[in-house]
Amino acid sequence: MSDRDSDLGSFLSGVIIGGLLGAAAALLLAPQSGEETREIIKEKSIELRDKAQETAEEARTRATELAHQVESRSKEIYDQQRERITKAVESGKSAAEQKKSEMGGEPPIEAM
Repeated sequence: MSDRDSDLGSFLSGVIIGGLLGAAAALLLAPQSGEETREIIKEKSIELRDKAQETAEEARTRATELAHQVESRSKEIYDQQRERITKAVESGKSAAEQKKSEMGGEPPIEAM
C-alpha cells in the first residue's frame, strides 16, 4: 500500500512542478507588457495556490480514510488472535484437567 502512496505523492509533485514550469515558460515567452505579465502571474499564483490547497485537502482526506481502514483491519486481526489465544488457553486448561483426573487428582510426588 505504501508503494501506491509513494506513487501518488510522486505524481502529485510532478503535476505541481510541471504546472509551475509550464506557467513560467508561457509567461516569459508571451509577447505582453510588464503590467499584463504581472497580472497574469498574480492570477496564476492564486490559481496554483487554490489547486495546491485542494490537492492537500484530497491527500488529507485519503490519509484519513487509509488510517480508518488500517485501524479497522488491525482491530479485526487483534480480535482474531485474541480468540485463537483464548481457545488455546481453554484447550490447555481442559487438557490439564483431563490429565489431572487420569492421575487420580493427586499432585505429583516431588523428588527429595
